[in-house]
Parts: sequence; structure tokens; C-alpha cells
Amino acid sequence: MIYYIYHIPGKKIGVTTNLKNRVEDQQGYGPGEYEILARRNDIGEAAKYEALYQRMYGYPVDIVPYDKLNCNKNKLNKMKINVTEQTSTFPCPANKLKGRLMDNIGLTWETDHGVFFINESSIKWIMANVKTSMFNAERSYVYNKAFSRFYENHDAYSSNGQDQYDGKTLAGGLSPERVPECCDDETPCSCKTQFDLIRDWADERGLYDNGDPKTQALKLMEEVGEIARAVLKDDFDEAVDGIGDAVVVLTNLAELIGMPIEACIDEAYDVISKRTGKMVNGTFVKD
Repeated sequence: MIYYIYHIPGKKIGVTTNLKNRVEDQQGYGPGEYEILARRNDIGEAAKYEALYQRMYGYPVDIVPYDKLNCNKNKLNKMKINVTEQTSTFPCPANKLKGRLMDNIGLTWETDHGVFFINESSIKWIMANVKTSMFNAERSYVYNKAFSRFYENHDAYSSNGQDQYDGKTLAGGLSPERVPECCDDETPCSCKTQFDLIRDWADERGLYDNGDPKTQALKLMEEVGEIARAVLKDDFDEAVDGIGDAVVVLTNLAELIGMPIEACIDEAYDVISKRTGKMVNGTFVKD
């Protein structure tokens, strides 16, 4: 189940599992009159984010948190799966995940790529493709887009689905090494993104095994300073170089904290895409 933290500008910030019913039908606001600030699969996290955004935007913080309301006490999932646009993250390390999944057969969760559920067949795919978070070894995740391809290419919903999956993902899904399976050693890989290439470069140099998010954050500040100096000096080449270096550092920093850069971008765009405002002195100021 997905919990939406929504914002009605000038009115309130709230949480709901049904935007149309709660915001549009009950409160009378159309799709362009509110924005989604975040999505969470765990009701407890949704309640924390609601309070955080209420403070950030200057609204009164609810006295009773969303997850403590009587009407919500029975909505907790058996296993709390955190969902973003890019990933589904499990609250346990990869070496303990299979047991947790077996205990939760029948559990479903919703993503932007469709509704996923746990059965013996999907467990095989998850265990073949799961990655351990670089930031928290007690958490593991899979990529939603690749997981959705598993459902597209296998009869996972069949009662006999557990016998149909052979451990591979079709249609360009990700292998356990996170290399799209449309690529092999003899054929140049045209389906890797620039972010994939950056991660390959960093992984080959041991950055993800031995790197530190704090060091990368400091390096990012250094790169931003170089960009600022280049812009102030009207040095185009140095600005381009600095921006590229900053993107590389951001990609690695995101990986080290356990969240792919694509997911971070999606989270940000989901917020800004619904903002309205105007340009003031060369800067966009939101309403």
C-alpha cells in the first residue's frame, strides 16, 4: 500500500492512500490544485514525513500522528517495504531476505511500475537480483522496472508460477550484477546509461566497497565551488568539466547511501513538476 504525503498550498499537508477520494472528492481540490511531496510504503514513515513537511512548510503539526489514528492502526504491512520510483527496499539484509519473503507469501505492494506480490516464483527472481544497500547493510533492494519485466515475461500470477522462472529476466532486465541482459561479452552494450557506466567505473575502483558518503559529500562541495568559480569567470570549458564531475560525485554518493541517482532525480522531479511560480531576478520562485 502506498501512502501519499500531499500538499494543498496555503491550506494543509496530509497523508492518504487514495488521493482522488480524500483530496479531490472529499476536500474538493482538483489535480492541479495540490502536489504530492512524497510516497511511502510504510505508514510509520509516512507519518514522520507528514510531520517533517508540516514543519518545513510552516503548518501546525498534527497532535496525533497519522499512524496512531484509530482508523489507521490495522494498516501496517507484515513486512515494511519502502517504495520509490526506482526501487523496492526490504528491511533486512540479502542473506536473510529469503526467509522473510517466505514468511510473507501473498504480500502485495504498489509501485509506479505496477502491483508486485510475493510468491515462490517472484522470490526466485528477487533473490537472483537483490542488491545490498551500500549505506545500510541491514537493508536490500531490487529495481522496480526490472521486476516489472519479470511479470511481463513470466506467468508469475499462475498457481504453478513457481516452476516457470529460470532465474533470468527477459526484455533487458537486470542480472544479479546489475548489467542489462541485452548485453554480453561479445556484443557492445548499447543499453547502459551514463549512470550505469559511472557506477561500473566506481565499482571497478573499489569506491563502493571502501568509500565513505561523508567524503563524497565533501568532494561534492569542492566540485560545486569549482563550478561557481568557472561561472563567475565566464569559463565555459571549466563549467562543463565541473558540472560533469559533480554529476559523477552525486551518482556515487547516491549509490553509497543505498539509493540510485535515478531514484533521487525521480523523487525531486515528482515534487517540482507540480510547482507553480515565476522568475524573479533570474531565479524561479515558487508560489
